Amino acid sequence: MTRRDDDETARDAYDVVVVGGGPAGATAAREIALAGHSVLLLDREGRTKPCGGAIPTRLIEDFDIPTHLLRARIASARMVAPSEASVDMAITGGFVGMVDRDSFDPFLRERAAGSGAAVVAATFLQVRQTEPGNLAVTFRRKQPSAREETVHARLVIGADGANSLVRRQLFGREKRPPFVFAYHEIVRSPPATDCSGVDPARCDVYYQGRISPDFYGWVFPHGETTSVGVGSALKGFDFREATRLLREAAGLGAAETLREEGAALPLKPLKRWDNGRDALLVGDAAGVVAPSSGEGIYYAMLCGQLAAGAAAAFLASGDARALTGVRRRFMRAHGRIFLVLGFLQSFWYRSDRRRERFVALCADRDIQRLVWDSYLHKRLGRADPMAYVRVFFKDLGDMARLAWPGRWRWR
Repeated sequence: MTRRDDDETARDAYDVVVVGGGPAGATAAREIALAGHSVLLLDREGRTKPCGGAIPTRLIEDFDIPTHLLRARIASARMVAPSEASVDMAITGGFVGMVDRDSFDPFLRERAAGSGAAVVAATFLQVRQTEPGNLAVTFRRKQPSAREETVHARLVIGADGANSLVRRQLFGREKRPPFVFAYHEIVRSPPATDCSGVDPARCDVYYQGRISPDFYGWVFPHGETTSVGVGSALKGFDFREATRLLREAAGLGAAETLREEGAALPLKPLKRWDNGRDALLVGDAAGVVAPSSGEGIYYAMLCGQLAAGAAAAFLASGDARALTGVRRRFMRAHGRIFLVLGFLQSFWYRSDRRRERFVALCADRDIQRLVWDSYLHKRLGRADPMAYVRVFFKDLGDMARLAWPGRWRWR
């Protein structure tokens, strides 16, 4: 069980208050506590974020994730085109781990508590500056007390999602990244003898306009359960109907539905993650979800880790410039990946015609190698520089054919 401050022993001041106990917030709280600072982690609890639950090899290694949290080890991905043609991409150099957020996130909070963070199940209400160097943070504990409390801190870290209340109160309401809305249904996985076509070691990704006009649909196995979901930024989009179509296509139309969840997913990092004074945003609150793929867990945890280092420097010096380095360091390491993925989404997801060509490109071995190396290890591969040249000209040729079809002969 997650450790909480008892009513009788609760402190009224902390070095840092972290709002939001998902991967970013829990990681930040743990690292700050390990550095010897007092930290309060506030989390609403009781709500599971809709998420495919895929985590790369590097996350498992860098953040010491125990194997018992892995519900499945994915060995390949199937990309399904509008025509129903598909391409299987075997994973080389590792595997994709699948986690359930309803057990993964509590584990991270419990680990933060075990490292010395105070973890409280509560709803964050307000943060305000009372004087330079002092923030008043008000929250309401969950039942049975359900009372409002105020504590003081030198720094607040907002890890409270795409619609971050910390961001709205300390950064301004207009500071919001573009986002898609994600919806998924957790269904009971078919038995191994079932002929549904669901492979427990394969993730299926549907690039079809009828499933999503501007993103994709996914079928991600988690052992005994499977996540089936869609994403879209289109207003008025019928997520339940799209998910029904996806379940039928995957042979899961009759599978038992265990729960349904939805949330916003930001797809572009904000230009600034600190307010220049005493607040820092991480994870979804900072817009750190990869375009095109929607991957966020690894990037959220990295943000939390970087934020903890910046918090330690800020607490030691009192200099708010220490907070600006979080975004700079993150973008230096991963900005190019975000730029490339953003372009891929804006071009290839625009129509079924383009989606068809995109899936066809995924059959290319150079592309598969570069995709898996980038995803699993969070780096742009260096082993074969000519692979990038080959992929560049293949992409260029296909984009030109799609943009000016009358000037090209189709292969």
